[in-house]
Amino acid sequence: MSASSIRVLCVDDHVLIREGMTAVINREKDMKVVGEASSGREGIDQFRSLRPDVCLVDLRLPDMTGIAVVETIRREDRNARILVVSSFEGDAEIQGALTAGAWGYVLKGMPRDTLLVAIRKVHRGQKAIPAEIAVKLAEHASDEALTSREVEILNVVATGARNKEVAASLGISEETVKAHIRNIIAKLRAEDRTGAVTEAIKRGIVHV
Repeated sequence: MSASSIRVLCVDDHVLIREGMTAVINREKDMKVVGEASSGREGIDQFRSLRPDVCLVDLRLPDMTGIAVVETIRREDRNARILVVSSFEGDAEIQGALTAGAWGYVLKGMPRDTLLVAIRKVHRGQKAIPAEIAVKLAEHASDEALTSREVEILNVVATGARNKEVAASLGISEETVKAHIRNIIAKLRAEDRTGAVTEAIKRGIVHV
């Protein structure tokens, strides 16, 4: 590894994914994987000790979300360069990662050159948003966002709970639940509550 090589840390709980990314990255003359982590906490610790130039973070980790990892690292180091590499392509998840401080977002199914280009761009301090990702974000850019309470209600509804059960679990009235669900259906442009849950799952607003 030359002194000018981009030092990369990979944070992903799937060993085959880590090994694959490491192999792809280490074949490049201008970059090198200097550390690997299989959990969020381990990734944060590795970042603190290694201070990599670019950190690759998966969204779903066994102990915490990738977004929480991004937020934690960026709080400690505002100059940290983080690229999310995930199999999840919901616009809410993508936007959440970028809002948390990630410099880019790449899907695991994208060509390896897309990853390499993104690493170089992020290292230069440029945003790395592939065209496919930009399209997904643009589709819902003008949509009215769900409130935290609406997301909370959707998560309970997604378990199959009826309005009365949702109200009891959240300590609110059934009429309030009904009003929220009407708003949720409208915001997600769904036909009914089942359609709203389906759309929320597809977009990464709700996880089941």
